[in-house]
Amino acid sequence: MTLGLDKLGRRTMDFFGEIGQVGMLQWRIFASMHRLFRDRALVLEQMTHIGVGSLPLVLIIGLFTGMVSAWQAAYQFQGMISFSLIGGAVSRAIFIELGPVLTAIVIAGRVGASIAAEIGTMKVTEQIDALESMAINPVRYLAMPRFVGAVVMMPVLVIFANAIALFGAFGVANFFLDLTPQVFFGSVERFFQSKDVFSGILKAVAFGGVTSILGCHIGFKTSGGAEGVGLSTIRAFVLSSAMILILDYALWTIIF
Repeated sequence: MTLGLDKLGRRTMDFFGEIGQVGMLQWRIFASMHRLFRDRALVLEQMTHIGVGSLPLVLIIGLFTGMVSAWQAAYQFQGMISFSLIGGAVSRAIFIELGPVLTAIVIAGRVGASIAAEIGTMKVTEQIDALESMAINPVRYLAMPRFVGAVVMMPVLVIFANAIALFGAFGVANFFLDLTPQVFFGSVERFFQSKDVFSGILKAVAFGGVTSILGCHIGFKTSGGAEGVGLSTIRAFVLSSAMILILDYALWTIIF
């Protein structure tokens, strides 16, 4: 019993200690923002990697998300509500929830894990120590560009995902449910609220920030050679995905 409580206490202290470390990393990133213009090449490189590199995967996920959403809405509306409302129902679900969350989880797997692997490899091969020996701040050189790139490009990816998902939903509604463009998009327009789109973009900013921060933090804490890098990659994806869902609930409660 005593050993169990002792282990629980250590785990609790480690948990809160790691939260503090993540907060300190966030503060150090903000403190490096004054070098943003000077380090614009590093930022643009990360924006290309995060945004352009992820776009094909995001579009595929968005397309099939919209198609599945249309089928799901048709199944739920069958015998209860007219199919003419599918456009409005699907578009709101995509803008508020499905677009931001699914895009963020995809980016957590592709980008968050990649950040942890890149920085973790530099950590175990002592490249970060080499940067410090040359008076180069690793947080400014490695973490800040990745954070800015993720925060800027995540909303852009979500906008593309929303658009292609709506197109996919219309394709299903038009070809399989015989809804004309006027009926489908008329329903979208009737129930459209700008708050839905802006709330999804706000979620995307938060998701991009938490994914990059956790990836950088876990990368900087990596140890144990190649095995440690592999474990850090898995941990970055798992924690980022969990935090995305937690933040999604928290932001939903605050916004709505």
